[in-house]
Amino acid sequence: MQKTQHNSFIFFGTSRFSVLVLDELKQAGLLPMLLVTVPDAPNGRKLILTPPEAKVWAEANNIPCLQLASLKGAEVEKEIRTYIPDSCDVGVVASYGKIIPQHILDIPRHGMINVHPSLLPKLRGASPLQSAILTANADEVGVTLMNVDAEMDHGGIVAQEKVAVPDWPAYESDLEEMLGHVGGKILAEVLPKWIAGDVTETAQNHASATFTKKIEKKDAELDLSATAMENLCKIRAYHVWPGAYFFATRNGVQIRVVAKRAHIENGALIIERVVPEGKQEMSYSDFQKGLR
Repeated sequence: MQKTQHNSFIFFGTSRFSVLVLDELKQAGLLPMLLVTVPDAPNGRKLILTPPEAKVWAEANNIPCLQLASLKGAEVEKEIRTYIPDSCDVGVVASYGKIIPQHILDIPRHGMINVHPSLLPKLRGASPLQSAILTANADEVGVTLMNVDAEMDHGGIVAQEKVAVPDWPAYESDLEEMLGHVGGKILAEVLPKWIAGDVTETAQNHASATFTKKIEKKDAELDLSATAMENLCKIRAYHVWPGAYFFATRNGVQIRVVAKRAHIENGALIIERVVPEGKQEMSYSDFQKGLR
């Protein structure tokens, strides 16, 4: 591993994907001078106030961290600028989850690069990983580095790499892990060249763009009349959140059951692991015994 140093870039990120990209930058000897993320939020059944994973990473690596509910307003820009010199070279965005207004995009001298887990212009928006799995389309799996502009996932392509996934459709967490590492490695190579002006971006073909939507809990309900592959894709796409679910009757009461692991065998969906409402994760066979 190369010797790490604080470099003239700021990082906007929130989730596990952000941390994977940051780990690869660190491996290449690149550390941001500031990390911007979202406020702590209630999490889990007990709604415990939990910091975003990017904040945990920043604290572990002694990186200053700003948690901002919004990036709007002159005061926010002023606060960010107190952490960085006027010569800040570039910004990096990876799974940040909020719109970045133009006055923030203008802070770094060479703009901002977004690490997006799809082959843009395909699967723009908030849920590219889940959407790729739901469509079972392995041809749209990859990572794009994009020059951020004022529109969503709209800017010029700086670099792009298609990724082959051995077990498709993948579980969301596995796909995130794979694409986060690939995106971070590409970024570590591109970032110094971008700052030096040695990279040419390519405009996206906006006419062929496809879009993803924000996921809601109701999207994850399994349709028992659907095909085995459709339900398998749901289970694997919503593996992390919200969890693909169905309803069952236990002791005369209808309960929600989250399917965590499944596969297809002889054309039929075989559920392996579940989390029944109010219970810990268990094998599906043990759950069925409890219904008898």
